Amino acid sequence: MTNWLPDLTAGSGPLYQRLADSIESDIDRGVIDAGAKLPPQRDLAYDIGTTVGTVGRAYQLLRERGLVSGEVGRGTYVLAQQSETKSDLPPPDVQGTRFIDAPIGKLRFDSTAAPDIGQGAIIAEVLSRIAQEHPYDISSYTRDFPARWYEAGARWLSRNSFRPAADAIVPTLGTHAAVMAAIAALTTPGDYVAFEHLTYSQISRSAGLIGRRTALVASDEGGIDPDDFERVCAQKHPKMMFLMPTAKNPTLVTHSADRRQAIARVAREYNVVLIEDDLYGDLTDDPTPLLAEYAPERTIVAGGLSKSVAAGVRGGWLACPPAYRHRIRVAHKMMTGGLPFLLAEVGSRLVLSGQASDIRKRCIAEIGARIAIVRETLSGFEFRAKDSVPFVWLTLPDPWLSGTFKNACLEHGVLIDDEDEFKAGRSEQVFHGVRFGVSQPRQGKDVAGGVAVIRRLLDEGRAGYDSFS
Repeated sequence: MTNWLPDLTAGSGPLYQRLADSIESDIDRGVIDAGAKLPPQRDLAYDIGTTVGTVGRAYQLLRERGLVSGEVGRGTYVLAQQSETKSDLPPPDVQGTRFIDAPIGKLRFDSTAAPDIGQGAIIAEVLSRIAQEHPYDISSYTRDFPARWYEAGARWLSRNSFRPAADAIVPTLGTHAAVMAAIAALTTPGDYVAFEHLTYSQISRSAGLIGRRTALVASDEGGIDPDDFERVCAQKHPKMMFLMPTAKNPTLVTHSADRRQAIARVAREYNVVLIEDDLYGDLTDDPTPLLAEYAPERTIVAGGLSKSVAAGVRGGWLACPPAYRHRIRVAHKMMTGGLPFLLAEVGSRLVLSGQASDIRKRCIAEIGARIAIVRETLSGFEFRAKDSVPFVWLTLPDPWLSGTFKNACLEHGVLIDDEDEFKAGRSEQVFHGVRFGVSQPRQGKDVAGGVAVIRRLLDEGRAGYDSFS
């Protein structure tokens, strides 16, 4: 092909996905004929002003859709399509950079939910008691929140010297729902919400769905750069900022006390509400005061049970300044449809009985054993890990690119996340890192097998992997 270039102005989502969609559209319209050779990745990357890795991911997506094939040394060619069957074969469902339904038979290193340590039996017993004691409440909508739900949230969110009062708590359908309820309640469409370049990006994507805009703030090895936060505040006037000061997902960075003080100072000066996601901090013994202790009048702390007890329970709470509580509670109901009595009661009973704390201790012990496997297997390579946190941030050696390494792991049966999964917006920064979790495989031997695959790919380098493009 000589004069063809894709149209990347339509659609939304990551560039590689828009590129794949544009090529598929041109194949469907006959602009690109069956049997045609697509441009070499390097040439197309130059023509459209992107990276070779981005084009490679687009070509890989086209292969997964059954539109092209590749042969080593020959390039990528368009396959003949059968119109009568093509409509029955939709492209794979993808959420961000992940499959919504994970491919069968792959090892799940792309999740950080609490490991299975037998908590199912404990939860089953609690569920049985609730069903016997509250048959009417289970069968109806939840209209009244008992005091014990607030007490459970105050207890679970307490860490170090932070001790929220029960009247500052909003019970929620998980931590994600808690954060989104706060954003929906305290901002309006068109407002900016600030994020780090690399963070739990599903919040920024969700905020975009309800009309909020993303403002990116630079970070360094110590976390958020207060000077850049101030610059963004002065230029874009964000109403809120989402951050994870302790064991941040995905890089595991923890902000120092000085850094938290600086962030609080800027937020106060520019009247920015701070959302402190302490979901992973809850797994650590880090003694640094929570950000909420430096700016209590403007900080919302969110947390829950998904990483430390059981993700399926969907237990979550947030602690906020009292003036925000009613608005956030109403927004949570409007955003989620309401809090199910059964799940809220399970979460509160687990916390108030002490069972949640016991399960958390056992989960931390299991995570520690699995992280030990990682430390031994990946010795000699650069990575960040905490013994109580269920994921690892791996810095890739040359010449690996993040997306290419993710694809290589997928072809070898292991699902991991590349850095694009955690980019809150369009960012020019390149981190050359991937995140993988260790909590979802059923047994330690499965973790060992998956980490061995990662080690083998790192040892072999790109010479050991070819994407046939």
